[in-house]
Amino acid sequence: MLPTSAIRSTLVLLAATLGPAAAQRPIEPAKPLNFVFFLVDDLGWRDLGCYGSTFYETPNIDALAHSAMRFTNAYAACPVCSPTRASILAGKYPARMHTTDYFGGRRKGKLLPADYIHQLPREEVTIAEALKEAGYRTGFFGKWHLGHEPFTPESQGFDVNKGGYWAGMPRGGYFSPYKNPKLPDGPKGEPFLLYFAFYAVHTPLQTTQKLRKKYEAKAAKLPEPDGPRWKPEGRRKTRQVQDHPVYAGMVESVDTSVGRVLDELERLGLSDRTAIILMSDNGGLSTSEGHPTSNLPLRAGKGWLYEGGIREPMIVRWPGHTKPGSACDSPVISTDFYPTMLEMAGLGLRPKQHVDGRSFAPLLRGEHGADRGPLFWHYPHYGNQGGSPSGAIRDGSFKLIEFFEDDRIELFDLARDIGEEHDLASEMPEKAAEMRKELHAWRVSVDARMPRPNPDWKGRR
Repeated sequence: MLPTSAIRSTLVLLAATLGPAAAQRPIEPAKPLNFVFFLVDDLGWRDLGCYGSTFYETPNIDALAHSAMRFTNAYAACPVCSPTRASILAGKYPARMHTTDYFGGRRKGKLLPADYIHQLPREEVTIAEALKEAGYRTGFFGKWHLGHEPFTPESQGFDVNKGGYWAGMPRGGYFSPYKNPKLPDGPKGEPFLLYFAFYAVHTPLQTTQKLRKKYEAKAAKLPEPDGPRWKPEGRRKTRQVQDHPVYAGMVESVDTSVGRVLDELERLGLSDRTAIILMSDNGGLSTSEGHPTSNLPLRAGKGWLYEGGIREPMIVRWPGHTKPGSACDSPVISTDFYPTMLEMAGLGLRPKQHVDGRSFAPLLRGEHGADRGPLFWHYPHYGNQGGSPSGAIRDGSFKLIEFFEDDRIELFDLARDIGEEHDLASEMPEKAAEMRKELHAWRVSVDARMPRPNPDWKGRR
């Protein structure tokens, strides 16, 4: 959920960006394309009505999906937040930048986690900097979690920063006092990039009494589930049913905030030349910290390299290009936003920067572009949610996961087994060996750092 004051400030920025007469000025086709990027923290693949949730209520985002393209195979570059956020801004895999864990993570186990950098390196030229060089005004609102001072939004191309600093969650909670030191005003200028990074639906699990009571009543009327409410996942358990009233209230609050921004764009006469992007930074939290949501039919959730931890809801509306209400099954990943947004804006690509990104602009236009190639993940860390150091590759419909503690591999055909229940590694040893070799070669190519044995390991985690 976003505080009302922050919503108001965001809309003030939009109005100030184009001046007081924006609503009266005719829209000129030659005007540059504006961008509004909604990045929702910890939002699961099935946490929206347009993605199949029947418990959470998201009418504004569902309406956005009806006017946009909905991606069904969109991925975060990591199962936790900071690495994915860095991949969006820089267009690179976290392994290449050595930003492979959420900034501040230090868990140990049988292995010592790989060393990693605790900030988005200043030498990375972000999508915000690239657009700023092209004359855009840029505003950042919400969760940054990409480094302490001086590694702030202001140092990476954002003219305005409201609420973004080192913390990965609202230190004062979602209600006043917020205890957030970053509350500057915004400048005037056009066109704009508005990067709207929600702290919600991350913990702490908090909502209003009104929304809590609403969803408690709704949960009480739910029929008994057909299957179990919980399922084992390693040493953890995974929620199998969406019925958490507080979390539902948080999802609705995010939806309300999105709706307010979209309504203001419409009021200002900007909708026809503003691209809207909505994405999550990792899978829904289902195996720990309150287990507030279920990602079924996907397996596990945040912190794991199973689909529940990395497959995300993603919606893109590009006025005049995306077919309203369309869906795209082609795999894409968070590194791809950078070149895609440059192409959408009619700007030259920067292949030396977004080296791991592939533009999906042709997909948005309904074209059948070339296969972007394999997708890779590298998470050499122990997640708070129970996941262990591991890596993965998806090539076509096949996905291989390699677990670094014991060199074990698992192979799945996602076209037939979206829940990753049937391990094919022993049935298809040649395919497994081929994909493992490709994963290893990729790790070498990006200079990925690996975990190492823990000499103090006592057999517990």
